[in-house]
Order: sequence, then structure tokens, then C-alpha cells
Amino acid sequence: MDPLIARLGLALAIGLLVGLERGWREREAPDRSRTAGIRTFGISGLLGGVLAALANAFGAVSVLVGGFIAFAAIFAWYKAREAAHDEDFSVTSVIAALGVFALGALSVTDDYRAAAAGGAALAAILASREVLHGLLKRLTWIELRSALILAVMTAVVLPLLPNRTMDPWGGFNPWEVWFLTVLMASISFAGYVAVRILGNTRGLLVSSLAGAIVSSTAVTLALARNAASASNPLSLAGAASLAALVSVLRVCAVVLIIEPSVFAWVGIPAIAAALVFAACGALLLTRDKGNGEGSAMARNPFELGPLLLFALLFAIVATASAGLAAQFGGRGLLASSALAGTFDVDVAVLGALRLVKHSVSIETVGRAVLTALAANAVGRLSLAVFAGPVRFWVPLAGATMAAAAAGYGAMLLLGT
Repeated sequence: MDPLIARLGLALAIGLLVGLERGWREREAPDRSRTAGIRTFGISGLLGGVLAALANAFGAVSVLVGGFIAFAAIFAWYKAREAAHDEDFSVTSVIAALGVFALGALSVTDDYRAAAAGGAALAAILASREVLHGLLKRLTWIELRSALILAVMTAVVLPLLPNRTMDPWGGFNPWEVWFLTVLMASISFAGYVAVRILGNTRGLLVSSLAGAIVSSTAVTLALARNAASASNPLSLAGAASLAALVSVLRVCAVVLIIEPSVFAWVGIPAIAAALVFAACGALLLTRDKGNGEGSAMARNPFELGPLLLFALLFAIVATASAGLAAQFGGRGLLASSALAGTFDVDVAVLGALRLVKHSVSIETVGRAVLTALAANAVGRLSLAVFAGPVRFWVPLAGATMAAAAAGYGAMLLLGT
């Protein structure tokens, strides 16, 4: 088959697909009362492809440009008459028709796969009107601001940063620091969106698990404060154990994404500890038949201040880890991971993982990751002792020690 015929067929198919959606929405309208339907949009896509083919044949792009301008003017004039009659101010159909024409031309002159994908995306966006409008009504300003910050971090700031190390030890790479900051922000935001979609987050269990996606330490501190006034803090201790479970699983996910080779070393001990946290949390929750009070709600993860603080701390820890590793070998990395993991396990884990590319052994990095997890558990427990009653932190301490013993036992069984 002639490739041009196939490409013109694709141009027609794009128009028919978009026209199907537009025609379905106006299927109840009387005949000849609408500017465009399935036939008009189909012909619009084919027209874009034909004019693009003529432009190629004559070697004159002006044929395509002139045809596009004429098409836009004619379609907009008819749509304006329809809008005046119906008192309708929507311009969606005009923009859709221009998109169909352009995609039809693209299918002939350039990558036909991009044109096909664009046509499918255009039809999907048009068909998602109710979903998108409903999302806008439910969206809060804080959530919108967070999404915009993430977009700027990813599409504007990240490409501008130099992708090379800036210190003698090869620890501080501005692009890498910011990329991993964006990665952690994306994981947190995905968890926040999932909770919003699922609905009610006021219950003790759901809110604690959702908050732990952002920070298990913050959740533990909030639960400890609430336990001071709770009649039975066992359920709150159980929720804190489950928050620790989420923290361990989140670290496992980060290791799998960044350095899968390290997961083979840390996976079994981490999962063993996570299973113990899960069992202890479930046991403590079943000991309280009442409703948990004062649960820790998931906060929005995209306040700019904490994000910049995370990036700064990560840059410091990454540089210090590389320097200590170069000076003292594995012991220096373990020390820096323990120190950083006490207040932020993500900073410590990411700082250790990136050293795999700088001649640090996988075994040493794996030990550093497990050290960071252990130090973070100690940090959480210290906050619980400081802020919560004995009936809260004693069960949590038991769960933490049992999880640590399980993880250490798994390491001994593996001979690592």
C-alpha cells in the first residue's frame, strides 16, 4: 500500500475519532443546527493531510499555512453564528477542529505515531469534560499550588542545573540533588492524591498510613501528643507501628527505583522488620475496640520551605557521606547515615544510594541503608518517649525492638 494513502487514512481516522465525541455530545440537536459533527471533523483531518501532501509535492509550505488560515477563518465564522444563536461562549469545538486539522497534517509530514497519539489524547481530553470540571470544583488552592510547584521544579529548575559534581569527593551534584528531591516530592504527592481520591481520611488507621507516606516521624510525634489525652493509647501505638511499616516500605520502593542492585542486599531484612511492624500494629489496634481520637492527618507535602530544606540537607549529607567514605571508607558512610537517618531517613538513604556510582560497594551501601532505617526508628521512639505517655511508647518500643531483632536475624541468616 502506498504510504501516503495510509497516512491520509490516519488523518481521516483522527478526525472521525474526535468527531465521534463531538457528535455524541450534540446527538439530540436537530439536523443542520450545529457547525460540525462527525463528518465535518473527519473531513477536517483529511483536509489537513491533503494540504500537507500538496505542500510536500510543490515544495511550498505556504500551501499548508494558507490552507490552515482559511480553514480556521471559515470554521470560526460558522461557529460564531452558531454561538450567537445559542448564546454559547464555548470555544472548545473551534480549538478541537484546529487541532484535528494540524494533526492530520502532522500524520502526513512527520511522525505518524505522534499524530495518532495526539489524536487519541485530544479525543480523551474532550471526553473527560465532566471529570475535569468536577476535579476543578474539588481542588483546593493548596493542592493547585503544590502541583504548580512540582511542575516548576521538574520542567523549569531541573533542566537548568549543571549535571556534574562540584566538590573534590564527587558527592555534590546539583542536578542529582534536585532530581532526587523531585522524586521524593512526587512520591509524597502521589500518596496525597490517592488519599483524596479514596475519600474519608479522618479515621485513625487511614490518616496515619497516609501521613506516613509523607513523614512517619511527624505522624509518630502527633500520635504521641494525642495519646497524652486518650483514654486508651494502645490503638495510637498500633497506628504508630503501622506508620513505621509504611516508612520501611517507602524506603524499599526508593531503593528499587534508584539502585535495584542494593535491594537484593537490604530487601529481606527490611521486609522482615516491616512484617513485624505490621503484626504488632494490627495486634495493638485490635486491643482497642473504641474509635481512635485525634489522629494525625496527612499534610500537604508541597510547602516550598520544607522542600528547599530537604534539598539543602540532602546536599550536605551527600557531600559529607562522600567525604567520609573517601577518608574513612565504609565506617564513615555508616556514621553519616546514622546521623542523617535520625532526623530524615529519606536524606540518609538517598545520600547512600548515590555512592554506588562512586566506587562504594553495594554491601557497604546496603549496610548504610539499614543503618539509616535503624537510626530513624530510634529517632521516632525518642520523640514518642519525649512527647507521649508510658502506655503509648512502651508498646511502640516493644514493636520497634521486635522489628529490629527480626531484621537483624534475617541478616544473620543470610550471612551478610
